[in-house]
Amino acid sequence: MKNKRFSFKTLLTLFSVFMAATILIASTHSSSEASDLKASMSAVTEERPQSFSRLVKALKPAVVNISTTQVIKQRWSKGMPGQPGHEQDPFRDFFGDDFFDKFFGDIPQKDLKRKSLGSGFIISKDGYILTNTHVIENATEIKVSLSDEKVYEAEVVGRDPKTDIALIKIKANGDLSAVSLGNSEELEVGDWVIAIGNPFGLDQTVTAGIVSAKGRVIGAGQYDNFIQTDASINPGNSGGPLFNTKGEVVGINTMIFSPSGGNVGIGFAIPVNMAKELLPQLKEKGKVTRGWLGVMIQHVTPELAESFGMSKEKGALIADVVKGSPAEVAGIKRGDIVLRYNGSDVDKMNNLSRLVAATLVGKEVELLILREGKEMRLKVKIEEMKEEKEAVAEKGEKDLGMNVQDITPEIARYLSLEDTTGVIVTEVEDDSPAANAAIGRGDIIKEVNRVTIKTLSDYKKAIKATKGNKVLLLVKRGDSTLFVTVKVKE
Repeated sequence: MKNKRFSFKTLLTLFSVFMAATILIASTHSSSEASDLKASMSAVTEERPQSFSRLVKALKPAVVNISTTQVIKQRWSKGMPGQPGHEQDPFRDFFGDDFFDKFFGDIPQKDLKRKSLGSGFIISKDGYILTNTHVIENATEIKVSLSDEKVYEAEVVGRDPKTDIALIKIKANGDLSAVSLGNSEELEVGDWVIAIGNPFGLDQTVTAGIVSAKGRVIGAGQYDNFIQTDASINPGNSGGPLFNTKGEVVGINTMIFSPSGGNVGIGFAIPVNMAKELLPQLKEKGKVTRGWLGVMIQHVTPELAESFGMSKEKGALIADVVKGSPAEVAGIKRGDIVLRYNGSDVDKMNNLSRLVAATLVGKEVELLILREGKEMRLKVKIEEMKEEKEAVAEKGEKDLGMNVQDITPEIARYLSLEDTTGVIVTEVEDDSPAANAAIGRGDIIKEVNRVTIKTLSDYKKAIKATKGNKVLLLVKRGDSTLFVTVKVKE
């Protein structure tokens, strides 16, 4: 049989047909892509609201203005100008303490009133309101103003400084407007959000923007998990709601990043899911009980991931294990990397802190850890995180006007302390012996009257044994150590 031969003309015709078909397919594909893009853009345009007015009208009645008053007892104090506790008095500074006291006596005590403003939102018709802890902290009086200008006195039901969430209540007739709490996990970066609050005391101010980021860790605390938004948030917005376009609360506005103190398009809100987890405890107990694992953790950096034979940085690296803790009992060791906790991925160090804290006390959970390149599973029974005990002056003790506490593993981790002996100063009263001696929060007391202090118990015994009106303290402050004499009034 003879081979079939094609003429040049026939080949040219076949090639032309082939090219036409290819162009047609490419054109159809390109047209399909353009059509898909056009449809996608159309959907985005449809999702973007022309106005938030109807939504705002419905939501405004549930957003409240919170004003607080704090009464501060103060007196003109002795001591060197510029020291903590010293109030500027030019006459005393010029003539000296002894001369001033001899001829003029002590200046009588006076009360100062400090006022502040914030926001909140009603979550139930019987008057429960969510806000920030820092909005109502140390307030002697809390007043809540509604959109209809009615004013109520409020009482604190519960507060959680670690997450900056507080629950207050007003006595109303039970017909208040309340908001719905949404699901902050469903938020996506780029979603529209609306903030309503009282920035700079300007009632019922509405701003809108988008979700700029989720899961922000900004160093505010161990449970950082903020929603970042470019909706304008300013001083006075704290405690106010962040809404989605369904009119559900998805966040509690809490702080801004700003060199000037005003809005620069970077605001942060606490995810509402965190508040929903804490609400039952705040209502019933007024505080939050958290789970405790008993470990100190750190981030898995790219360098650490490589040294541990990991393809990417993830998990929480165990830097240390507290003696006698649930972690030690379960067999967790320094150098282990926690990858999963009770079925949830631990992508970042902070995830582990939040997951443990939210675990019911007494519950047994399973951890997936990486140890020396091998994955293994451990079961651990979570215990209650104990509240840090503070020492205050007791009968028979010298009152220095400060509170101290043991240095817990958590405190040591946050302050990067290698030596955990001594007690740390957590509060110093104005116009107190400690304030006049320039003792400040964060100072660590290592000795009292040349007696070594390792624990809170040591400190209390040493203070109780003090005689006379002077106490000699050895204080560690940052990288330096110094002796400080505190004069105690008899």
